[in-house]
Amino acid sequence: MHIHILGICGTFMGGVALLARELGMKVSGADAGVYPPMSTQLAAEGIDLIEGYDADYIKQHTPDLVVIGNAMSRGNESVEYVLNQQVNYCSGPEFISRHILKDRWVLAVAGTHGKTTTTSMLAWILEYAQLTPGFLIGGIPQNFGISARLGKTPFFVIEADEYDTAFFDKRSKFVHYQPRTLVLNNLEFDHADIFDSLDDIKRQFHHLLRIVPSNGKVISSTDESNINDVLEMGCWSEQEKIDFDDHLGWWVDLKSPDGSEFEVGFKKESYGTVKWSLIGNHNVSNAVAAIAASRHVGVTPTYAIDALTKYINTKRRLEVRGEINSITVYDDFAHHPTAISSTLQGLRNKVGTSKIFAVLEPRSNTMKLGIHKNELSTSLIEADQIVMYQPADMQWSLQDSLASLGDKLKIIEDVGKIIDFLMANVQSGDHVLIMSNGGFENIHERLLEALMSQYAN
Repeated sequence: MHIHILGICGTFMGGVALLARELGMKVSGADAGVYPPMSTQLAAEGIDLIEGYDADYIKQHTPDLVVIGNAMSRGNESVEYVLNQQVNYCSGPEFISRHILKDRWVLAVAGTHGKTTTTSMLAWILEYAQLTPGFLIGGIPQNFGISARLGKTPFFVIEADEYDTAFFDKRSKFVHYQPRTLVLNNLEFDHADIFDSLDDIKRQFHHLLRIVPSNGKVISSTDESNINDVLEMGCWSEQEKIDFDDHLGWWVDLKSPDGSEFEVGFKKESYGTVKWSLIGNHNVSNAVAAIAASRHVGVTPTYAIDALTKYINTKRRLEVRGEINSITVYDDFAHHPTAISSTLQGLRNKVGTSKIFAVLEPRSNTMKLGIHKNELSTSLIEADQIVMYQPADMQWSLQDSLASLGDKLKIIEDVGKIIDFLMANVQSGDHVLIMSNGGFENIHERLLEALMSQYAN
C-alpha cells in the first residue's frame, strides 16, 4: 500500500509517516516548509519528500491513500486534485485510529501545555520497564531518537492534541484516539484561529472524556480549575488527582528550588526522590502525571522514579544547542505566555543572577491575532533583555503592548539583525533563550556559528 502525506513535516504527520513505514507501507509526502529535525528524521528513514504541493507527484504515482494534514485547506493544488479525481483520502488521526490504535491500550496526554514532554516521559518509563510501548509524540524524545514507533506490546502512548483534525473534520484530533488512560495536564485558551472561546475548547475536552471507558482512568491536577470544569460536565471513569498542597492524591516535596530534585508520593506513602537534569516546576508536574499514568499499566512508582533519573528531555524543550565562550544558547518551543513564563522561571532558578537574553518569535496564529498580548510582558519578566522578532503579518503593536518592559525590550524585524544585536551584547556567562514553535530561520545555528567565528582565536 502506498500512502502520500500532505503536510508530512509537521511533528504529528511526520510521526504518522514513520508508523506507516513500519507497517510495511510505501510512504511519500509533501510539505511547503521542510526543515529539521523532522525532515532529517524522515530522510533517514528513506521517505520521499517533495517540496511544495504540486499535484504532479500524485498524478504520476497514484497512491492508494492520501493522508491530509490539518494545515491543508481548500485551494491547495494537491487537495483539489484529490477531491476532483476522487482519490481515496483521510485525515492523520483517522489513519492512526484505523491502522494503529485498534485493539491497543492507549495512554493519551492532553492539555494546553506539557503534552510533548509528559508523553515522552511516559513512553520512556514504559520502555525502561521493558514494556516496549508504541508511541506518537509531537517532538523527538532523545531517549528514543525518533518521534513514533509501533512498539511490541498492546501499550501505545500518544500526544493528544486539541487542534482540529482536518479541513473536512473540525473535531479535535484526540477524539479519534479512544484512550484507556488519560492525562489532562491543564487547559487555557489557545488556537484562536479555530476556537472562539475557552468554552469551545472545554467542550472538545468533554467529548474526549465521553470516550474513556468506565474501567479507564483520568489523571488530573486539583489546581487546574478549567480541567475541573470539564470533569464536572461529566466523567464516567475512575479519577486520580495530583494535589501538591494536601496529601489527598499524588504529591510532591521539592528538594531544590529549580525542580531538579523532588520527592514523590501518593496519599500517605512516599515512593522516592527524582534527581534529574530537567528544571522547572512545570516539568515536576509533568513527571508526576507520567508516574501516575504508568502505574495504571502496572509500573511501580519506585521503578518510574528510577526511569526518570535517566530521562533526557525532548528536543526543543529548553534544549542546549551549544555553548561557546561560556555563552549558552537554548532552544525552546514555548509560544504561549504560560509556557514562556514557566520556561524562563525554570532557567532563572537554574542560573541565578546570570544574565538571560530572551529571544521570542510570536509565530502562532493565536499570538499573531493578539489574543495574549496583555499577558506577554508579564511572562517575560524574568529575562534581563528581551528581543522580540516583529513578523510582517502581526495584527497588533508589539511596542504598545510591551511598553512596560522599558529598556529591557528590543523589537527587530530581521533575524540577521537579531543575531547582530546579540553578538554586540552577549558576554561570557550569559544565557540566550530562543523561543519559537517554528524553525525561526535557523537562528540557533546561525548564532552559534557567529559566536564560534568571533571566539575562534
